[in-house]
Amino acid sequence: MSKPVLMTVDDDPGVSRAVARDLRRRYAGSYRILRAESGRQALDALGELRLRGDETAMLLADHRMPEMNGVEFLERAMDLFPFARRVLLTAYADTDAAIRAINVVDLDHYLLKPWNPPEEKLYPVVDAQLDAWSRTDRSRPGELRVVGHRWSARSYEIRDFLARHQVPYTWLMDGDPEGAELVAAAGGPRLPLVVTADGAALAAPTDAELAAAVGLPTTPSTGFYDLIVIGGGPSGLGAAVYGASEGLRTVVVERHALGGQAGQSSRIENYLGFPDGVSGQQLADRARRQADRFGAELVATGEVAALESRGATRVARLTDGTEIAAHAVIIATGVSYRRLDAPGVDDLVGRGVYYGAAVTEAPACAGEEVAIVGGANSAGQAAVHLARYAKRVHLIVRADGLEQSMSHYLVGQIAETPNIELHTRTSVTAAEGGKRLERLCVATPGGTKTLDAHWLFVFIGAEPFTGWLDGYVERDARGYVVTGPDLVAAGRRPAGWPMHRQPYHLETSVPGVFAAGDVRSESMKRVASAVGDGAMAVALVHRYLEQS
Repeated sequence: MSKPVLMTVDDDPGVSRAVARDLRRRYAGSYRILRAESGRQALDALGELRLRGDETAMLLADHRMPEMNGVEFLERAMDLFPFARRVLLTAYADTDAAIRAINVVDLDHYLLKPWNPPEEKLYPVVDAQLDAWSRTDRSRPGELRVVGHRWSARSYEIRDFLARHQVPYTWLMDGDPEGAELVAAAGGPRLPLVVTADGAALAAPTDAELAAAVGLPTTPSTGFYDLIVIGGGPSGLGAAVYGASEGLRTVVVERHALGGQAGQSSRIENYLGFPDGVSGQQLADRARRQADRFGAELVATGEVAALESRGATRVARLTDGTEIAAHAVIIATGVSYRRLDAPGVDDLVGRGVYYGAAVTEAPACAGEEVAIVGGANSAGQAAVHLARYAKRVHLIVRADGLEQSMSHYLVGQIAETPNIELHTRTSVTAAEGGKRLERLCVATPGGTKTLDAHWLFVFIGAEPFTGWLDGYVERDARGYVVTGPDLVAAGRRPAGWPMHRQPYHLETSVPGVFAAGDVRSESMKRVASAVGDGAMAVALVHRYLEQS
């Protein structure tokens, strides 16, 4: 297990470095010293530490910080690490705020600036707090433990599944004493091994088995609904919120994890209503809770194999044979990242090569060389996020620059981040390694060269997940679902269209079946527009039901 963490949070870089320096001088042998320069940055780091199962012993936060002061940060941090000792760093003028914080966040101590000399003013305080922390019973009943190989693709998939469903777990490598003990107690099963809170051992579980073990619903509560939403990305979650809130009995069928591609984004900064940005996981989790509050159901690890029309009823048939029927369907299956066609890449997926942001892997990139392929917003967000951990981030794009494919604010952030190196007119030609990725071969305008990168995150293009719709609804040449006016040619209705009216704006070539978000042909491919599609599709479902 990693050393417990001491975290210092201060928006003044000079103060932040000084506090961290003094803490390292005395405690680096037994603790990891992390520093952050804003409450938001610190909460992101704490979230990742919790998902990895690491412990945080003490939080030392400055009170006067913009956007989120020290008391507000400590209050929110309590939800992630309730046993961490909480210390507020204040000026003499802020002692009243510190005293109030004792009641608000159960503050353990407030420390006045300046704290020099640390031997007299800092270390005695920290010693007392760490002693109290070490004597606290910090056991977390009900937490999963996952044992696996560090460079196992399936071990990564299980950790990613749990992280994206906001399920806390402790990650143990098979060589760790505790991991080896669990494997031996379970009879030496095939890895990865998942041990549940009640002691049940699952050897190399499927996603469905894992979902059932952690209490995620995997079967519908009934066979008939007003509305089936296929896909739990932004458009699907938007449809679920608006459908359920407007009285439609709604079920969402999601084959992997809520949030779709957006759910993997480390920070979305241009989404309306979140001036400080929001992570994809946070946005997805808030939408899930909102949909749940209105009564929408979620079927996790449910994969739809086909849609059928039985009179006025639309039926979704799942891969396990389950059938769900409804008056209407919204297809919101989104897109997946296109596979990188280069020798060696497929063999190393999950062992250094990842599609999407793979947020669970970010802390492991500390001090490493990291490569990112892609020039759109998702790649830019990942580059900025990973730069907080990595020694250097190589951003590899085929184009001459980023301006045509990436939002202006991200282009600026990348330019201002010193350890992001942009490689334009460059492509990956091969990935090499044994148990894990060891190096990349890239083609540049000046010829071929090698990057000693142990991590590769791929964000190239997008492919719609629509093969299962073949022969049911009309798709364009790239596989995207064609809807509304695009179905009408020269004023004619689509072939086989049975209605007297034209298709509604987001309606497919089958009445009562709609498409929303990235899966729709000519869609905007933005989170906000996907959510809007979901809301609009529900309004059109109401119109369809009224006239049917």
